[in-house]
Amino acid sequence: MKLVAFLATANPERARDFYEGKLKLRFVSDDEFALVFDSGGTEVRIQKLDRLDPPAGTALGWQVDDIEAALDRLGVDVERYDFAGPDGIWTAAGGARVAWFKDPDGNILSLTERP
Repeated sequence: MKLVAFLATANPERARDFYEGKLKLRFVSDDEFALVFDSGGTEVRIQKLDRLDPPAGTALGWQVDDIEAALDRLGVDVERYDFAGPDGIWTAAGGARVAWFKDPDGNILSLTERP
């Protein structure tokens, strides 16, 4: 089986600008139901909804080699949580480093650098 990731948007134009323009995912298609992107061989379907209440937790994340360089390249605003460092990056037990940011619809996305 091959994984397909799902998110949702109430504003497809803004979502396409973000996922294609800012995150540099490869655009695949746009139909009446969803925007479709490719992220390293994984299909990301962003469903088109009239209204969206984003989930409270992380909806989608990527593993990166260098979290600071990836955040710099993406130019996203890191979410600040009390448990994270002053730069918004949290270091988990075992050394993984994680940063969170939101898409235009408020979906929480993350980057993880493994030790």
